[in-house]
Amino acid sequence: MGSLERSKKKTQVWKKAVIHFSLCFVMGFFTGFAPAGKASLFSNFETTPSTTSKSQIPPQPFENATYTPNSLVDKALINSKVQAPAPSKSQEAEAENRSLSETEDEVTPRRLVIVVTPVITKDRYKNVLLRRMANTLRLVPPPLLWIVVEKHSEADVNSSSTMLRKTGLMYRRIVFKESFTSLESELDHQRNLALRHIEHHKLSGIVHFAGLNNIYDLDFFNEIRDIEVFGTWPMALLSANRKRVIVEGPVCESSQVLGWHLRKINNETETKPPVHISSFAFNSSILWDPERWGRPSSVEGTKQDSIKYVKQVVLEDDTKLKGLPAQDCSKIMLWRLNFPTRTRFST
Repeated sequence: MGSLERSKKKTQVWKKAVIHFSLCFVMGFFTGFAPAGKASLFSNFETTPSTTSKSQIPPQPFENATYTPNSLVDKALINSKVQAPAPSKSQEAEAENRSLSETEDEVTPRRLVIVVTPVITKDRYKNVLLRRMANTLRLVPPPLLWIVVEKHSEADVNSSSTMLRKTGLMYRRIVFKESFTSLESELDHQRNLALRHIEHHKLSGIVHFAGLNNIYDLDFFNEIRDIEVFGTWPMALLSANRKRVIVEGPVCESSQVLGWHLRKINNETETKPPVHISSFAFNSSILWDPERWGRPSSVEGTKQDSIKYVKQVVLEDDTKLKGLPAQDCSKIMLWRLNFPTRTRFST
């Protein structure tokens, strides 16, 4: 009897487990066919406060919001509409004028600057000074043409040409074979060769004679592009052995030349204005079209000595000279450092 009762109890337990498993299987099977988004049979009819607040508050659009990772965003700044102040009429006019001036600068081409550099034959440091001058001219905005005049030498021809090619500048190298016993005669001959080259090829631009000892303010080259006929400026002469500065050049009021700085030699003041070759520049068209600037077309000796002709024209009429810079002609933009780097000429 005891064994029969125990077997009946086991069968009842198994029946309950099978029934319970079957009911769970059937409910899960039919729940899978229920449409998504609807509450199931076992869902609660009461909702939590968090769900009600989310469902009742519609999404709010916001402006000028940016995603900032790892930072907190102020909701008040997001929801508020910040309006930028409207620009005034004066500001709009200034912006228009600025844009117009920028476009004019871009459209208007720069004038060519022709830099003539004579190289002294017996200058011991001429290669070093040439590289220094090249580094300065490389900083000048184009167009710029560098004309280098030097005596032909088998020893220096390769070094000078190679150095000039590596500068990246537009250049022309002119050589001569004549020998001179005077330094000034050699320099004038080199300048005349450069001027004949400019006249022969009609290179249109502003000509400036740049010595290897010159030191420049880069604004200087922008100023000389505005020269119409002749331009001049003060130049400071420095000496390596003397603690003083000598200023040569014009005395101006704005851009009008009123006079010249005169030096005292042996306690006597010079009567002739000391116009240094590097203290003026001129329009190159005066070499092949002088009548355009009110000069006679045929002047005796012009072809042979162009530099003398240019100096004569500069000193004849101060009204055609323009002082630079135009705002303040007393500003020094060019320095010349004199130091003993040359050997004496053999007589």
